[in-house]
Amino acid sequence: MTKILLIEDDPNQRELLANYLETKGYQVFQAEDGRKGLKLAEQSTPDLILMDYKLPDIDGGNLLAELKKMLVLPPIIVITAFGSVETAVTALKKGAFHYLTKPINLHELLHLIEKALKEQKLERELKKLKQELSQAPFPKSDKFIAESPAMKQLLLLLKKVAQTDATVLILGESGTGKELIAEMVHELSLRKENPLVRINCAAIPKGLLESELFGHEKGAFTGAVKSKQGLFEIANKGSIFLDEIGDMDLELQAKLLRVLQNNTFTRVGGTKEIHVDVRIIAATNKNLEELVKKGLFREDLFWRLNVFALNVPPLRKRKEDIVPLARFFCQKFGRKYQKNVEGLSQEAIKLLLTHDFPGNVRELENVIERAVILAENNLILPEDLPPYLQTHSSHSLQQLMTLPLPEAIKRLEQIRIVEALKKHKNVKTKAAEELGISERVLRYKLEKMQINS
Repeated sequence: MTKILLIEDDPNQRELLANYLETKGYQVFQAEDGRKGLKLAEQSTPDLILMDYKLPDIDGGNLLAELKKMLVLPPIIVITAFGSVETAVTALKKGAFHYLTKPINLHELLHLIEKALKEQKLERELKKLKQELSQAPFPKSDKFIAESPAMKQLLLLLKKVAQTDATVLILGESGTGKELIAEMVHELSLRKENPLVRINCAAIPKGLLESELFGHEKGAFTGAVKSKQGLFEIANKGSIFLDEIGDMDLELQAKLLRVLQNNTFTRVGGTKEIHVDVRIIAATNKNLEELVKKGLFREDLFWRLNVFALNVPPLRKRKEDIVPLARFFCQKFGRKYQKNVEGLSQEAIKLLLTHDFPGNVRELENVIERAVILAENNLILPEDLPPYLQTHSSHSLQQLMTLPLPEAIKRLEQIRIVEALKKHKNVKTKAAEELGISERVLRYKLEKMQINS
């Protein structure tokens, strides 16, 4: 039986809540003040704590801090007669799952308890899954090339989280394959027989995005000649992929937060609440924590989305994947353009490995497509690659002058190191001497830049 600890100094309120929760099948432990609540928390190991924020012997914030010292902290729902935003935010920052203001709506309380217990169960599953990662077999995919340790680890995490219903936040630079990751999460999940609905939040004007996501009623705005389902309704029982979530308007973020909390929303111009069962997968190339600090992204939404984050590393940090990816694209575009291109020459491979691919996998794909079109042989040669790869013209003084200073310095340093190693046939002592640095510093830079020599 699920155990709930109720800490409430008002005897009438305490009895009302305890009786109600017991009729719903919960075992309720009661405490009339904070000290007794702490003692009962240690003795009964509750699955959830329901506590008044204003108690006679201890401040709610201090009580939350003491409860956080428990070995396994259950979700905590705070009750307060002071419905100020400041009180609620303070409680949430100190570790509360949610809050309710008096007088308490019992149906809302029951819904919050069920949601909190469900998320607690999910967190435990995720913790267990993470512990199993080291023994888990590497998942093979015909859609995703992963030879580097970083990508193999990412796919292990992906396989594990896909089998749960956790919200997934995919982070990474443009062109790293975040949409492909989202597809794999859906295809490996129990929802795979139901739709995966995709939407790019940055590509749709603010005025239309709300209607696209949540639908609208007839007459809601000019041109709304009939009611329309939103993508959340279409995705019911399946998954929805919100790409570029960092570009979503603050007003819409509030409505999305409601879906994450209650699984309900209303259409534009409507009043009826619509309930959906949708798994949310979000992605962004932006730093959401920085956006939160600037007031451009809701902090509560960030934490709701950030249940399980998958960080996709840029291609320059997983150079082991460049050649396998290039060969994969050779086959793909060879079939598309009906050309017998089997792979790349060693000279072409060397050029690819010395490039840092600011456009990531998307840039590599475009490079190989162009090369396949131009190829006259069964192997891609250096002359089939774009000029900037052949001659390092992407690092010419003119282009370097247009880059942000840190990026220009980084690229120039990489060029100098690669050229020095070539000149001295990979003898690091001589290359370091020419560069005016120690061999130890050179080795450090090679490792940091992931340049194999």
